[in-house]
Amino acid sequence: MLRFTLRQLEYLVAVGELGSVTEAAERVNVSAPSVSTAISQLEREFGLTLFVRRHAHGLAMTEAGRRFVEQARHILAEAGKLNALSNALTGQVRGPLNVGCLVTFAQIVIPALRRAFCDAHPEVEFAQFERDHAELLEGLRSGRFDVALSYDMDIPPDVAFQPLATLPPHVVLPETHPLASRAAISVTELAGEPMILLDLPHSTAYFLSLFRERGIVPRIAERTRDMSVMRAMVANGFGYSIANIRPESNLALDGGRLAFVPITDESRPIRIGLLTMRGLNPPLVIARFAAFCRDLV
Repeated sequence: MLRFTLRQLEYLVAVGELGSVTEAAERVNVSAPSVSTAISQLEREFGLTLFVRRHAHGLAMTEAGRRFVEQARHILAEAGKLNALSNALTGQVRGPLNVGCLVTFAQIVIPALRRAFCDAHPEVEFAQFERDHAELLEGLRSGRFDVALSYDMDIPPDVAFQPLATLPPHVVLPETHPLASRAAISVTELAGEPMILLDLPHSTAYFLSLFRERGIVPRIAERTRDMSVMRAMVANGFGYSIANIRPESNLALDGGRLAFVPITDESRPIRIGLLTMRGLNPPLVIARFAAFCRDLV
């Protein structure tokens, strides 16, 4: 009888999708030598070459490797159904749960949500992944993520969106800025001010649309993909920014103080919600996690 483990198949799929042992190891949270060993063991067990090693260019799948990766995905999906069946029969919530979260608000939302869920269901193997919106969609389609938390931006037809909260935009200012004490600010009042743009896929288009709808071109002074960097830049007086997530603290990471002022203009708010593949009957662990999100987010 051939001997292999589901863990080895998981590593195989990761290498097949990423073409790199190092990136695959990062995805599955193990060392690169562990992944290399698993691939070598599978090749030895089946007597096949699954990957061609290309110096400085990662790995290329052979035709046998491509077919094995495809079958391994199927086996892992079927094995996952055993957890779902067990949960349904026993009413217990356990097994793996892979949750993707939009990098923009992951630091604010996911740790507390994970803590509460894992305390309530300690037998769940919770794994979190912070990604941009496009990467979350790709992860759902590939089966890497069971569910994802993101905004309602360009949701494709094959993905279902379950809204959790509505988040209107607000201006982020240094606490000493003349507009920081205002109860609300119009976008037109920001036209001449330098802007620190949170430059992420989809988010950027949304922020800029607030100006475009009013015939204004913002004066972008800096761009950053990191929320913490954006807040620190603002706190140190390099400009203002716009965000839909307001943290509990008014401090940037370097101790600078911030002010958050609502925007008065009629603007489409962003909704935060759960993304799942449409048409799938969610297993108990995903259904229970969705209920947690509705209560806590």
